[in-house]
Amino acid sequence: QVQLVESGGGLVQPGGSLRLSCAASGIIFSIYSMAWYRQAPGKQRMLVATITSTGNTNYRDSVKGRFTISRDNAKNTVYLQMNTLKPEDTAVYYCNAYQVGRANYWGQGTQVTVSS
Repeated sequence: QVQLVESGGGLVQPGGSLRLSCAASGIIFSIYSMAWYRQAPGKQRMLVATITSTGNTNYRDSVKGRFTISRDNAKNTVYLQMNTLKPEDTAVYYCNAYQVGRANYWGQGTQVTVSS
């Protein structure tokens, strides 16, 4: 059974930082690409960042220079370091494991709230 378990969300002031973690089980983690998505209230889920099995990364424009995605294959974990957080970063953040055309798995989400 595949499980993706996110952690690290919470309430933070504007300008602050958080690090999200996503621990995977039930898959051969090292061969999967991983991604973080987010969904704000009343809005569609949107892609935030991706990291391939070989470590190539990609980010949506609004988080470039502030967020960093990384992975630790020994721990079956993907991270999202979020710095200089803004109120518009407030959302539920979801972890995603995928192989194009083959598999697609989701975590349950973790809430990030940026507010003073």
